[in-house]
Amino acid sequence: MQSTKSPLGALVLGAIGVVYGDIGTSVLYTVKEVFGSGHVPFTTDNVYGILSILFWTLTFIVSLKYVVLVLRADNNGEGGLVAMLALASQSVKEKPALRRALLVVGIFGTCLFYGDGVITPAITVLGAVEGLEVMSPNLHGAIIPLTLVILLGLFMVQKHGTSSIGRFFGPVMIVWFVTIAALGVAQIARHPEILWALSPHYALGFMLANPGTTFVLLGAVVLCVTGGEALYADMGHFGKQPIRVAWFSIAMPALTLNYFGQGALLLENPDAVKNPFYMLAPAWALMPLVVLATAAAVIASQALITGAYSVTKQVIQLGYLPRLRVEHTNVKEAGQIYMPFVNWSLFVAIVLAVVMFRSSSNLAAAYGIAVTLDMLITTTLTFFVVRYNWRYPLPLCIAATGCFFLVDLAFFSSNLLKLLQGGWFPLFIGGSVFLLMMTWQRGRELLHDKRRAEAIDLRDFLTAVMASPPTRVDGTAVFLTGEPGIVPNALLHNLKHNKVLHAQNLFVTVHNHEVPWIGMDKRLQIEPLGGDCWQVTVNYGFKNDPDLPRALALMRGRGCELDAMTTSYFLSRDVVTPSVGSGMAPWREKLFAQMHHNASGVADFLNLPSNAVVELGSKIEI
Repeated sequence: MQSTKSPLGALVLGAIGVVYGDIGTSVLYTVKEVFGSGHVPFTTDNVYGILSILFWTLTFIVSLKYVVLVLRADNNGEGGLVAMLALASQSVKEKPALRRALLVVGIFGTCLFYGDGVITPAITVLGAVEGLEVMSPNLHGAIIPLTLVILLGLFMVQKHGTSSIGRFFGPVMIVWFVTIAALGVAQIARHPEILWALSPHYALGFMLANPGTTFVLLGAVVLCVTGGEALYADMGHFGKQPIRVAWFSIAMPALTLNYFGQGALLLENPDAVKNPFYMLAPAWALMPLVVLATAAAVIASQALITGAYSVTKQVIQLGYLPRLRVEHTNVKEAGQIYMPFVNWSLFVAIVLAVVMFRSSSNLAAAYGIAVTLDMLITTTLTFFVVRYNWRYPLPLCIAATGCFFLVDLAFFSSNLLKLLQGGWFPLFIGGSVFLLMMTWQRGRELLHDKRRAEAIDLRDFLTAVMASPPTRVDGTAVFLTGEPGIVPNALLHNLKHNKVLHAQNLFVTVHNHEVPWIGMDKRLQIEPLGGDCWQVTVNYGFKNDPDLPRALALMRGRGCELDAMTTSYFLSRDVVTPSVGSGMAPWREKLFAQMHHNASGVADFLNLPSNAVVELGSKIEI
């Protein structure tokens, strides 16, 4: 792990640049949306109350829930919703019905990440570029085109990897946090009494005096915790301690100072509500601030884009999506990947969001439902980890997660009010991805059952073949099959058409496990079948980088010597034809068949050489 090799200072700097980009740029729009709603009159008590709610939301959700509790739920050092899902499902593996339910809930939460992943870059970059309008109202017409140009440039450079620009993320975000803190301090110095709002009694007083208004405002208050899930998702990259140090020493103090500075500005000038963040700055600093905010927004978006690649790769290895093309952008860092299909699908959806909603205020209406539902799912999964993995008493588990669940539920319920104003958009994206994932997973189950019903036992088949063997040719044949112990269609076609059998034959099944990492010492399980044939199972965790030739190189010295120049790879591809009564609706059968037809990334995903051969097998009805 990197966290065990790099010094704490370097890891803290990296966490500032990657983990806190999202939440660090939330100051661009949160106060504007809360006060700009028109629900809160500009009285001193109301401003104090709202600032107190913002501060204690950051404290309760980010500091206590994620930094203190959820970061403890590491899966062999890894974090994120997929890691939490794997940990929770393993904790209840003796309860099959509960485990299946948790898998469905966890996968749905993972799908919501894509909805959040569309809204967040759009609202962040738009919020930064909207500073141009503060400089001059005449620049309003340039906001949308410039936003789209910045987003296009961002997605175009993804194929080159992030290593060349990643080293600048930390320093740029340090400058950003120092700048927003300084802007806040300058305004607080004019009204130091605003710091009394740190007391929770102002938040409680506002909520008790205005319960209905508070409930409505929670849909905007949640903007201050954008990117909170990144704390947990990036734990594997930096470790718990650097993330905690970065939050408490840099990110949270800077955010608090800026929010309170904006509140002090509104007490002095209520007209600043149209964009309180940029109006904190003097006129001469507006242009540099717009440039810095745009850079911070790009960094925040970059972290989310690379997160989308990582999550997609993990979900593929768990069997919920077909293999997609994966390109490695750094020969030294296996985790730095580029997935063209994910990249441009995300770009199209983000452009659609920018063009549809046209402002950060309109996007704020779309933001919240997906992320608060994700927060609820994370809390739910955490309960099962605490109860069944850590084995704490039930009352303590309920106390540890129940308060967080109620707060998350309140935020989610409030955001449901925004469903028709745009909240449907991320839910539609997440729901569409969920439909694809569950269709693929169910289709694979049906194919597996059909294969098993029609399977020919591999050992018996080889015994029969060796009784009157065909011509043996030099080299090694690697037959990839989804099920060990059965004859792959590619072997049958090779014998039927070429009438030969290679000198060495490996029947390889790739098995993906619900753990992040599996070491090289446990990579292979080998079973000799006789006649220079072997059944090989290759084991990967969902964070491992699949590299089949490298894994099979471990066969050397174990009875099979592989030569890269004389090794051929055969991938069996079944032709899927839908049938009535298979367990899926006809339209989902057609969807699965189309996904199966387009799933051409197996060779790329497993890092197979160019001599991999795709053999079409017999038709299988589903």
